[in-house]
Amino acid sequence: MTRIRTKIGRRSFIRTSAAAGGGLMLGFTWLGSCKDKTAAEVMQMPKEWFNINGFLKIGDNGLVTIMSPNPEIGQNVKTAMPMIVAEELDIDWKDVLVEQAPLNTDIFTRQIAGGSQSIRQGWEGLRMAGATARQMLKTAAAEAWQVPVEEIETDGGVLTHKESGNKAGYGDFAAAAALIEVPETVELKKTSGFKIIGTDRRNVDGKKIVTGAPQFGLDLKEEGMLIAMIIHPPAFGMTYASMDAKKAKAMPGIKDVFPIEVYPEGSEKQWSDGGGIDKLVAIVGETTWQCMQAKKQVEVQWEKSSQLEDSAYHDKALTELLDKPTEAPARKDGDVNKAFARAAKVVERTYSAPFLAHNTMEPMNFFAHVTPEKAILNGPIQTPEFLEKTLVSVLGMPPEQIDIQMTRMGGGFGRRLYGHFGVEAAVISKKMQAPIKLVYTREDDMTQGTYRPAYKVRYKAGLDDNGRLIAWSVKGVGTNDDLVFENRFPAGAVDHYLAEKASLNSNVTTGAWRAPRSNFIAGAEQSFMDEVAELAGKDPFDFRLELFERAIADPVGDPEKNDYDAKRFIEVLKLARDRSGWEQGNKAARGVSAYYCHNSYVAQVLDLHMEDNKPVVDKVWCAVDCGIVINPLSAKNQIEGGIVDGLGHATYSQMTFKEGKPEQANFDTYHLVRHSEAPKEIATFFVDNGIDPTGLGEPSLPPVSGALANAMYRATGQRFYDQPFVVNMPLKG
Repeated sequence: MTRIRTKIGRRSFIRTSAAAGGGLMLGFTWLGSCKDKTAAEVMQMPKEWFNINGFLKIGDNGLVTIMSPNPEIGQNVKTAMPMIVAEELDIDWKDVLVEQAPLNTDIFTRQIAGGSQSIRQGWEGLRMAGATARQMLKTAAAEAWQVPVEEIETDGGVLTHKESGNKAGYGDFAAAAALIEVPETVELKKTSGFKIIGTDRRNVDGKKIVTGAPQFGLDLKEEGMLIAMIIHPPAFGMTYASMDAKKAKAMPGIKDVFPIEVYPEGSEKQWSDGGGIDKLVAIVGETTWQCMQAKKQVEVQWEKSSQLEDSAYHDKALTELLDKPTEAPARKDGDVNKAFARAAKVVERTYSAPFLAHNTMEPMNFFAHVTPEKAILNGPIQTPEFLEKTLVSVLGMPPEQIDIQMTRMGGGFGRRLYGHFGVEAAVISKKMQAPIKLVYTREDDMTQGTYRPAYKVRYKAGLDDNGRLIAWSVKGVGTNDDLVFENRFPAGAVDHYLAEKASLNSNVTTGAWRAPRSNFIAGAEQSFMDEVAELAGKDPFDFRLELFERAIADPVGDPEKNDYDAKRFIEVLKLARDRSGWEQGNKAARGVSAYYCHNSYVAQVLDLHMEDNKPVVDKVWCAVDCGIVINPLSAKNQIEGGIVDGLGHATYSQMTFKEGKPEQANFDTYHLVRHSEAPKEIATFFVDNGIDPTGLGEPSLPPVSGALANAMYRATGQRFYDQPFVVNMPLKG
């Protein structure tokens, strides 16, 4: 077993008797890594702690309530995180109740849904929480039965002492356990002894979801609540000037129409306020429909504040930036220019991708009730702690007067990292002196901004007479983003390697979009990798495997710089190759891709055929190394969702602009993937290596566009460099 410390840092456990029933109520600081330096299975102590917190209650009837601190955006952490606690607590899953914790910066930290890090950073701390409660229960039983605590066994919420024949449920000793001193160290289970982790568990909110029970922000209703909507500038580069709202104010149910300054002068923004617009027009009424109709009657005058950028401008500016020399490379191994000069074969290709909207099923919304004494907010947000920090500044209130609750989210994908809509709701409520629910229409949401940046990347590769890769260069540019991960594959596997990047300043607001940067560059890299493999006369699997073997046997430069493990890459590649029957399959319309991001490894094989000049994906085989899989059922759902999402956006979706105005405002002009366009079958396989869990919500999306492009090439004989592929389908002949 692994022994970990429970008391590290300025906060540890809080023990109290539950107010009702005399049970155990245990608040605890979940530390992302807390192994005891004196333990047999010692790990290097980290330089800093990843603080993740939680709370559990054990009732006198044996039921256990586990608070889930992180926001739930469909990644199912509300099920997975409590599963980890329940495993180490050694409780039967049927006796577990799960509740969404509110924002509480005194008890909880890192209440964030982003970067696929919830499970990875919470792994040891979540286990420690359950193991500590179990140890305290064992100690209470040992004292009552006058036996050594080491002889107490637990199983499914039952304490047993075999020699004396004593047996009791957790509920019988919950109150006594509340008086036990929190142990300095506890032992964790061996992974081979897991009973809950690694088994399929249904979503704890599943029944509520399928029966339509209210749990999303848009479902929220409060006594006396009004509805608010906003009007934002119609184009990027325009700001509010004045308005005429006489007609709108006279309409039935409309309470007021007014301009709002969301971020008053002197207020301090957080990074999570990116994309927020300083001045908007607010419409407040009794119903959503009344506000929607009143919006049409408000005459707003806007003034130009900066350049009105269009899609032609973005394309030209990114190309110019790509052609412009950079001041210093992000990474340089060897001398690529000399290597290219002596190479037997050289290939250079440029890839591009458009802006993308997030298009969550549930548009942005938030409830707020701000009074002089307190601000109560509730809604779908990925970064509640940062929203609180902004509200402290904007409202001029201390954090203890701000109460932020979290609803389940109807999608996030990075969009709800940016909580300006929560700030807007609070400012409108303060102005109206009433509880309000701010609701964005689909058009508000899609045209407001915070898009996935538009990108371009240029690759160049050189081969020697034997088809060996001797030189590789990559240069990436993006709007408000520099795109390239300089230390990812094939860095460290090529003698001469150069990585460059640059960012184009744009007034089109951008932000994180599912698997930031990776969502485009993975597909471009893997598509180019196939083209280089073909030029070398090698099988695409063999070509990649040779490079990874090189990174292991004879790495270029400092191997510590590389942010990937070549051995784990090889394992997922071989698993995808074997499970897909690559050697026996029809390679005429089959593509492969592999990528590392969010600390996980994914390899995919994709089969398709073409109908009416469009790809029809028949099957995707996906091999994943994300370490220990907590909930296989949920894990497969995440993998499948990422694949469908990645295919749809790479094939059909884009945001374009004319004089700064978005040309797509709803799904009649923005093509989201349809059910009929999804893969007919997805087969997912996980590497079973016992390594601590890593990211899972995002890693399956990035590589799939590369597998798609490679399969489309084999089906059509034409390469695909510009997303979306169907919109930019090369002309035949």
